[in-house]
Amino acid sequence: MSDVILLWDCPLLFEKLFVEYGLECSRALSTSLGTPYLPACKVLILPTGFANKQYTKTGAGLERGRRSLEKFVTKGGTLLVFSPLVPEYEYEWLPFSLKYIMEENPCTPQPVGKHDSQKLVENLVPPAGCDGYFEETDADVVLKDDRGRPIMVVKEMGEGMIVATTIHELPAAGFFECRVACTKKVKA
Repeated sequence: MSDVILLWDCPLLFEKLFVEYGLECSRALSTSLGTPYLPACKVLILPTGFANKQYTKTGAGLERGRRSLEKFVTKGGTLLVFSPLVPEYEYEWLPFSLKYIMEENPCTPQPVGKHDSQKLVENLVPPAGCDGYFEETDADVVLKDDRGRPIMVVKEMGEGMIVATTIHELPAAGFFECRVACTKKVKA
């Protein structure tokens, strides 16, 4: 069992980050969502570029795995979704409205209120690499860019939450310490 599972189809440098954080991390195909082959975990991550076919085929399993992802979050898991890295993208497989627009956008993230998910970018030295913004959403906006556009949103559901961000930086350890400590392992 892993603390963190990356939904991706080949090795990523990103995996070494979790080893540094002292977390168990593994990789799984998005097509394994809802099957007995995907182990329980606390945090599921879709890395940057998940919808870009030049990098991965990960986007293909998301629509079919929609119910499994929703169940995972409702039972207490955290789904962390980075940018799709395509010109425009609608997250039709998420249980809320979210539309992404790609635009190179280095910025100083501006907090909106206070939320644990903001720990994802704690200790970040601005400007943050940001590859777009969210054009529309019905989730809670927790970070905006310098122009007031959403760059991180959160949707709490049941015992868990979905965090989506367009910030293209390595996530901070504090986010995972919080999510792993206060979350039980659940199946997606």
